[in-house]
Amino acid sequence: MTRMLIIGPPGSGKGTQAERISERLGVAAVSTGDIFRANVKGETPLGIEAKKYMDAGDFVPDSVTNKMVRDRLSESDVENGFLLDGYPRTTAQVGYLDGILANSEEKLDVVLQLTADDEELVSRLLGRAKETGRSDDNEAVIRHRLDLYHEQTEAVVAKYAERGILTQVDGIGGIGEVTDRVMSTLGDLLKVSAVTGR
Repeated sequence: MTRMLIIGPPGSGKGTQAERISERLGVAAVSTGDIFRANVKGETPLGIEAKKYMDAGDFVPDSVTNKMVRDRLSESDVENGFLLDGYPRTTAQVGYLDGILANSEEKLDVVLQLTADDEELVSRLLGRAKETGRSDDNEAVIRHRLDLYHEQTEAVVAKYAERGILTQVDGIGGIGEVTDRVMSTLGDLLKVSAVTGR
């Protein structure tokens, strides 16, 4: 059983890799973006609350995000493991996730960080914006999103590095190439954690 988290900057292919990894490991992919959309579509109380912030272009507060993740992690399909994508994004959320997992006597096995050079990501995202015709993805917006990523996630990454469960994989290259790199790293790590029981 694997419980893991994937972290990566905008444009690193995190969502694509999360789907491929969860398929290969046979665990549920838990994306906060998907959770938000499902709750908004289902018009749940949490979805109605989250929509107010999303419509205003604001971050959904920790309290709402935490409840959504807690509800999702109580569903039966995560009993055999999960891959979290997009959560936790703040150190407060790290603490909350620790609490959720501790209630079930569980903890994260591995935190995978996809790394990539900012300039490479900017050119990748600008190319993608051109292909999809997304006018909101200009260079200033892209650089702002990357700055936010660095501001938000550095403390989260540092926390997991202290616990000895962080591993970094180069996110630049073809999709299949990156997946192979990730699976090779995870294969080595998960064998070790199975033996040590970490």
